[in-house]
Amino acid sequence: MAQTPTAPADPYQWLEEVQGERALAWVRERNAHSGKILQSRADYAPLREQLLGVLNAKDRIPQVRRLGPWLYNLWQDEQHKRGLWRRTSLAEYAKPEPAWETVLDLDALGQAEGESWVFGGASCLGPDYRLCLLQLSRGGSDAHVVREFDLQTKRFVEGGFVLPEAKSEVEWIDADTIYVGSDFGPGSLTDSGYPRLIKRWRRGTPLAEARTVFEGEARDVAVGVDVDRTPGFERTTFSRALDFYNQTSFLLKPDGGLARLDLPSDIQQQFWGARLLLHPRSAWSVGGKRYPAGSLLITDAAAYLRGERRFQVLFTPSKTRSLAGYALTREHVLLNISDKVASRLEEWSFAAVKPEHRVVAAPFPGTLSLASLYDSELASDELGDRYLLNYADFLTPDTLYLARAGVDAREALKSRTALFDAQGMKVEQHFARSKDGTQVPYFVVWPAGAKADGRNPTLLYGYGGFEVTMAPSYSGGRGRAWLARGGVFVVANIRGGGEFGPGWHQAAIKAHKQRSYDDFIAVAEDLIKRRITAPRHLGIMGGSNGGLLVGATFVQRPELFNAVVCQVPLLDMRRYHLLLAGASWMAEYGDPDKAAEWAWISKYSPYQNVKPGVKYPKVLFTTSTRDDRVHPGHARKMAALMQAQGHELLYYENIEGGHGGAADNEQRATLQALEYSYLWQQLGRP
Repeated sequence: MAQTPTAPADPYQWLEEVQGERALAWVRERNAHSGKILQSRADYAPLREQLLGVLNAKDRIPQVRRLGPWLYNLWQDEQHKRGLWRRTSLAEYAKPEPAWETVLDLDALGQAEGESWVFGGASCLGPDYRLCLLQLSRGGSDAHVVREFDLQTKRFVEGGFVLPEAKSEVEWIDADTIYVGSDFGPGSLTDSGYPRLIKRWRRGTPLAEARTVFEGEARDVAVGVDVDRTPGFERTTFSRALDFYNQTSFLLKPDGGLARLDLPSDIQQQFWGARLLLHPRSAWSVGGKRYPAGSLLITDAAAYLRGERRFQVLFTPSKTRSLAGYALTREHVLLNISDKVASRLEEWSFAAVKPEHRVVAAPFPGTLSLASLYDSELASDELGDRYLLNYADFLTPDTLYLARAGVDAREALKSRTALFDAQGMKVEQHFARSKDGTQVPYFVVWPAGAKADGRNPTLLYGYGGFEVTMAPSYSGGRGRAWLARGGVFVVANIRGGGEFGPGWHQAAIKAHKQRSYDDFIAVAEDLIKRRITAPRHLGIMGGSNGGLLVGATFVQRPELFNAVVCQVPLLDMRRYHLLLAGASWMAEYGDPDKAAEWAWISKYSPYQNVKPGVKYPKVLFTTSTRDDRVHPGHARKMAALMQAQGHELLYYENIEGGHGGAADNEQRATLQALEYSYLWQQLGRP
């Protein structure tokens, strides 16, 4: 197979040394330069204060996770910057001011241990949920340490399970045994930096003696394991993530062997007691029938494993309707359906012999999110048919409801007060015609009193990758810092996202990735054509894959924009697969080491296409030193190259924060205030 020719030496590759002394000196210099410019603006301090007020607001809805009789929440505010991991009962949670019991104080722990701990989640052993494996990261990175914690004593278990810092995978088998995937030394990780081996580790024995029970290949993204403790349907499933969208799964047999699940690799499967749900990402012909990509099927699990191929269809997509997700209660499948990028709710009941379908009357047209309270590990669960339903849109603050499957009636548990005055604001949905004729939807959020006069400061946001949907959402920070001050906000639902199901995503991957950029450019041109704004007042923003989106777009069409906020971006697509988790994304972008694939990647890779002598907008790059998913070297090198070419730019790198860019609300407020100060500097009315 043809390989790409040897690339010319990269003069800024030294900036890939994340903690290198020379690289960090460069970062500090750029931070000081940007901070001096932006923090000296009169609007910076009040913006930061307003944004911090939103982030620390007392009426935020605590996001909860059920573990047995308790609802757990991580709460961050001005007194608890890294957060309190706390719990309460459902009855108490329903009160206006619940009484919370602190389980772990992250700030106190970090101070006592001299570490910048950020809470990364917990894997807890049901059905009693006393023992948990906590994930703690330094500064918010994906890599974390694992430490066993007792939820009854609220202390770390002396002599318990402990793993050093790595991108580990852990799963309980029983109270004295766990499955663990981690960095066991040379050869134990995939090319993407995730576990390649799963070991069985017994309490009280050295990790070095843990026995390997499953392994993948170096070119896989990762391996994983899931232990299903549903009474009567106990199962253990191992999986190899072949790439970002394909996997092979195996069931553990009673004799310790493995049985491969006979499924296409791009089908997402989930066992639900005696049933099996299947969500194909491409059309599937089986059992004499053809099921379209994006459908949802259900079958008897035991019958399927015996070789039978009979399915009931729970959802069939259309051109404008796709499955945004689903949740399971004891006897119901709840469907969250995206209908022209607005949420609708439907459900299937399996309480009777014949399944029954109905449309649920739910708030519309905004975004719904579901969280089941059902605990499959309990033989009898009084919350088995209950779920949480959240609704929000661009101008309506979140409301969280307690709902019951089978009925439309629901109780409003929590509602946020408005964080900005939306009186006179409005939302419109338009469509732009992309380069190949595709109609691309986008939302426009108008501030009060704005007119289509071509003079509105306008912020266009996009992502366009990995089948992620850009749905309407409420943001108090955006409302205060942008909309309430007269800015127009636009969200582009470009290809590469999941707005219209797998096909919308697959239309803009690999050789067709340019379509994402064409769609984004088409939306920008349509905004100008409609006189919503003009290039002088148009800015773009995106993070991660969205950082690549705005990077590629401003390089290709610099005359369209006067501001670019490029957050934790991919930018050097020649080396992205060699940096941190980059190899795991080749199913999205392609392999730059293959000549045929580099041929298309090279045409849009921002780092290889930015040129001296071209008038580009003054870009603001932001990233994090602790981002161990998308390497900070992308933003560093792009900024250094553009600076050497004579282009004006700003750069800010948070020393902590991981891929989210910030580790606590103070850091988040600082970062957001820098971004909005920059946007007003670039786009404000003359």
